[in-house]
Amino acid sequence: MQPDPLFEMNGKVVLVTGAAGALGLAISKALGERGATLCLTDLDRDKLESLASGLAGQTKPTTAHLDICNETAVEETLKNVVDTHGRLDGLINAAGVFRTAPITDMTRDDFADSVSINLTAPFLLTRAAARVMSEAGGGRILHLASVSSHVANPEYAAYAASKAGLSQLVRVAARELAPEGITVNAIGQAMTETPLTDRLLSDPDRRAQVLSQIPMGRLCRPEDILATVILLMAPGGVFITGQTIFVDGGRTLV
Repeated sequence: MQPDPLFEMNGKVVLVTGAAGALGLAISKALGERGATLCLTDLDRDKLESLASGLAGQTKPTTAHLDICNETAVEETLKNVVDTHGRLDGLINAAGVFRTAPITDMTRDDFADSVSINLTAPFLLTRAAARVMSEAGGGRILHLASVSSHVANPEYAAYAASKAGLSQLVRVAARELAPEGITVNAIGQAMTETPLTDRLLSDPDRRAQVLSQIPMGRLCRPEDILATVILLMAPGGVFITGQTIFVDGGRTLV
């Protein structure tokens, strides 16, 4: 069977941040299997190298240790991608941090870190990618947001504020960059069982509370978001921009 041209990724050069995380790993595998040329970044060097060596695909992924909060490193990494591959077709930002606490107990550092990693870093990545893609005539930028960009959960002041800011950043960037042929979108996934959420979900009461708010009655799985990722990065998603698409089992309906 020939691949559907609407969802063709063969030969597309895509940079994935947070590639060694649960969501980044699932995304990287899905794109690699569809023929994308991957440039994988993460703070965890060992996991990153292990991931790259185990990925199926036509082209061996390149890897780079990257702190997405480091402005110079972000610029240099994207420049290296273009120098190596001649272009950058897509950026998928799957890096993030999940800090929760009652607002009266949350530290300034935890709040500031959440904003830095979940909002300021996406700005740096979007800006750097937009500069590269504008020169090439277009591209795709995709961030992982959260249902918390829309719903208000107790103890989520830092996380929800940073993700809500990210969704609005996506809207503004999309409007500015549309004339350049660049789409900017986000995915708002429901609570997903990953190492980031292990602490919260290990509490049986909190787990039950989370599940009670998802009409479909289960947590999000990394594979649940893959079809949406591929749509937004492939030719079929060319006219979708400025959106946070919720893949949430109905969580935002509650």
